[in-house]
Amino acid sequence: MTIALFLMAIMPVLGQEETSEPLLKNEVKILVTDLLNGTIMLGYERPFGKHLGVSLMAGYKSKDGLLKLSGLDTDQFKTEDLSYDGLRVIPEVRYYLKESIGGMRTGFYFGGYLTFMSYKSDFKGTYINEDGSFPFQYDVTINTNSVGLMIGYKLKLSNHFNLDFLIAGPGAGNYKFKLKEVTAAPDEFWLDLNDALELYSLADLINADFDFSSSKNSNDLVLPSFRYGITLGYAF
Repeated sequence: MTIALFLMAIMPVLGQEETSEPLLKNEVKILVTDLLNGTIMLGYERPFGKHLGVSLMAGYKSKDGLLKLSGLDTDQFKTEDLSYDGLRVIPEVRYYLKESIGGMRTGFYFGGYLTFMSYKSDFKGTYINEDGSFPFQYDVTINTNSVGLMIGYKLKLSNHFNLDFLIAGPGAGNYKFKLKEVTAAPDEFWLDLNDALELYSLADLINADFDFSSSKNSNDLVLPSFRYGITLGYAF
């Protein structure tokens, strides 16, 4: 149903003839779907030739977003939900299938992107073993460098406004997790933590193999990534 409604919306636009309007060489935009998650992502795109476009998006995520990662809830770990904040930068290169001879870039496109992220979070709760219950707290830093491909459609709303639908953006990246001690837990904590993370729904989905220890408080993992979203743009 969603796909059918989308096709009905774009069919009148696909039938429009190209005008002789001058090419609008600047476009500023905001990723509207990320606003729900407490993220403000602003961007700038500039065309090159009749098909290419180069874009850069950057923004900040606060801890106030609607989406949060559920905490650990096992026999040995009771933690709070995980909220995080930080910066994200995304450069893109796009190829528009429709040749642009005037106005703004519209229609289907494909391309590639890089993503650079740096997030921080609090990881705190209670660790339980045969010796008792132990409160713990660690400051978590997550740095990510990823690369991927994307396909989307840019729908013209007016002479200057458009909606950009990023339909799919699969990729892979290097994720570096680092824990800084605030309130320490017993040495057994680390082995049990690795086991708990393997059972964690997100970790299970991506088959992550964590290897934290009392002497190694960081992990580097290569994990899949995915982008999608709707962006509102203004060309001038």
